[in-house]
Amino acid sequence: MSRPRKAQALTADEIRRLCAFLYRHTGMIFGESKRYYIERRVADRMAATGTHTFPAYFAYIESNGGEVEHLINIFTVNETYFYREEHQLRCLSRSLLPAIVENRQPGDLVRIWSVPCSTGEEPYSVAIWLLENWPMVDAYHIEIVGSDIDTRVLFEAEDGDYGERALARLPRDVVERYFEPPRDGQRRLIQDLRESVKFTAANLIDAASVAAQGRFDVIFCRNVLIYFDDASRLLAVNNLFNALHPEGYICLGHTESMTRISKRFDLRRFEDAIVYQRPGSDRDG
Repeated sequence: MSRPRKAQALTADEIRRLCAFLYRHTGMIFGESKRYYIERRVADRMAATGTHTFPAYFAYIESNGGEVEHLINIFTVNETYFYREEHQLRCLSRSLLPAIVENRQPGDLVRIWSVPCSTGEEPYSVAIWLLENWPMVDAYHIEIVGSDIDTRVLFEAEDGDYGERALARLPRDVVERYFEPPRDGQRRLIQDLRESVKFTAANLIDAASVAAQGRFDVIFCRNVLIYFDDASRLLAVNNLFNALHPEGYICLGHTESMTRISKRFDLRRFEDAIVYQRPGSDRDG
């Protein structure tokens, strides 16, 4: 058995260079307090690329876009599960979608975006929840998109294969209805459900990347803004604002507050959740 590669100790300046590089590309903040976390992941990528010193590796990533993608992938957080923050799903079916379709015709397009979507639990949760809980689901053309900066997890999301931990909050009858029989401790989503969600790569701090996804009626952007600094957070939120149709809604994580970031959104209190709405007429802030 081969021993794991020992993490190379990085100097304070090398840590700063790498953290600045990650910040430019992702908007996420890393620092000296996460030295061990950083060194372990850099050691893994140095082993994979055959570089033996940090300067050699840094020169490699600066000239190799594919390695930038690999580096970003190993620094992103991807833990999630089905029906996370279920109260927002109730709000979606009871309040948000009825308001959205009030002035639309049967067959009209309704777009929902999950970003970051990680390995797909969130957008698939939306699809399952609507099939189970929104009587009008078949009356409209519902398009669900899941996006993430981590291209590795998008392949896992498309595969739709999950362990019991990810499924723990789903009612057992729902699991039986929408997942294939268990195999080696995993259960795969049925094909119809896998094909109901589209997955794309997107970077929240890149305006062109966000704009390429089109406009949405509802956005779920949960538990990612907490990793940004104020400048990146505002940049991401402005990009999300532009990705919403006027009067569209955005749902954040339970520890996140839009009012601390931007005044462009209206706070909306519904029975099941607090969400934020793009006004019908735009304002600065």
